[in-house]
Amino acid sequence: MAEKKLLLSVRDVKVHFKVKGNNDWPWTPKRTLKAVDGVSFDLYEGETLGVVGESGCGKSTLSRAILNLIPATDGEILWMGKDLRKGSDKDWLHVRKDIQMIFQDPLASLNPRMTIAQIIGEPLRVHRPELSPDEIMKRVRAMMVKVGLREQMINRYPHEFSGGQCQRIGIARALILEPKLIICDEPVSALDVSIQAQIINLLKELQREMGLSLIFIAHDLAVVKHISDRILVMYLGREMELAEKYALYDKPAHPYTQALLSAIPIPDPKLERNKTIQILQGDLPSPINPPSGCVFRTRCPKAVERCAKEEIKLHAVTAATQTSCLLA
Repeated sequence: MAEKKLLLSVRDVKVHFKVKGNNDWPWTPKRTLKAVDGVSFDLYEGETLGVVGESGCGKSTLSRAILNLIPATDGEILWMGKDLRKGSDKDWLHVRKDIQMIFQDPLASLNPRMTIAQIIGEPLRVHRPELSPDEIMKRVRAMMVKVGLREQMINRYPHEFSGGQCQRIGIARALILEPKLIICDEPVSALDVSIQAQIINLLKELQREMGLSLIFIAHDLAVVKHISDRILVMYLGREMELAEKYALYDKPAHPYTQALLSAIPIPDPKLERNKTIQILQGDLPSPINPPSGCVFRTRCPKAVERCAKEEIKLHAVTAATQTSCLLA
């Protein structure tokens, strides 16, 4: 089997913000909020990387830093070997044809004053100015059919569609340029369960057909398992575990991953009643003042004294699993 091509390489990326508290004096120095604090991973052609973690862990900030919607503070973001953080505006204009994004709120991400034809066709007008209006309209109609929308809807406005239909419009807009990578920022979290399944199956079908790579961000571990090849678990801006799908679900190495997986509902009522849920104690620490050493140690049931003194980066514990836990 031929080796897959490396598309994206993220190396020790950090996104820090300078902030002030509500009760700070005007002369009080700003403090540093570490939204993303040293994340690394590789993404290959045709692969789906799931990114999971509780709210505030830095998943969405990481995705926006990759696209330069939020500037990264440090680290490298290599797209096909080229460091995007050093790229000019012209370089980014070229790269954005290959990297597109699907946003969390399907309706809020669409311009209410534009028709569906204008919304889906806008990337072509920006990046493919040589195309005639008729050619753009032809491609828009073809893409609408591909994502499950009727051509008769082409002159409607976003408010005339359901949440699932709006997300299909967002997918069509992202795919119209035939990109190599799509970053999906919780694309199904605002949808009903039945609609979630339709959107996930649509993304998998389009991935097979177009050879797409995906970064799929979500809270729902069951959804992530269905679509991902590998999964990155984040907590307080840092990596806890990076593993192949079945390795992570069958034998999670990090206590945080174990706690997340224990909370997944089981369809069998008897098994659901008898399972043990690992409830994390305490509140999520502030990213302005994270714990020393392992950031998860204040809530970890297995923490030892050494965890407070050493900050451990991802390291391999099996051929399919990397973790940042000392005890793995």
